[in-house]
Amino acid sequence: MNYMHLLSSRLFPLVLLIGVTVGSLPAAAQDRTALDNDVHAAIALLLETTPAAKRLAETAKGALVFPNIVKAGFMVGVQYGNGALVRAKQGGGYYIAGYYNITSASYGLQLGIQTFGYVLALMTDAAIETVETSQGWELGVGPSIVVVDAGLAKTLTTKTAKSDVYAFTFGQKGLMAGLGLQGSKITRLSK
Repeated sequence: MNYMHLLSSRLFPLVLLIGVTVGSLPAAAQDRTALDNDVHAAIALLLETTPAAKRLAETAKGALVFPNIVKAGFMVGVQYGNGALVRAKQGGGYYIAGYYNITSASYGLQLGIQTFGYVLALMTDAAIETVETSQGWELGVGPSIVVVDAGLAKTLTTKTAKSDVYAFTFGQKGLMAGLGLQGSKITRLSK
């Protein structure tokens, strides 16, 4: 038995398991009330644990909130999660303006499984419009996105925030190497 045959015979069941798991996720997320609760909890957690996110929330026009993204891979990687677009209310607070999912697939050196929350703070009307009008927004194409890491978080203020979108990752569980968010696609879910 050659190496490629051995690899593919062991890889196929894993890819099938990942595909079945990811394929069943939308059914579990159909309950909008549960998703709404998860979105509100994710926002509260992010604002409580990330001062930079709290500072940006004061001037953000809205946010895409994905409370639970699952990514897994062994050579072939997949990522999936459901979330919501929240829009700022005049006078404070926010409301849910629509439901979205985030997906990606990749091939390469990657291994593991991980869950995490992901929030894209939408700072401009143009960023909101891109989310609401695109048939599928591919991250990295369109509005400029800045990933907020620990270093940037220390210096980020409403005066220094000049980009359209700021990305925050939080609540990571598990271990994953080699699968990034670049190239992920965000699509509006039907009402």
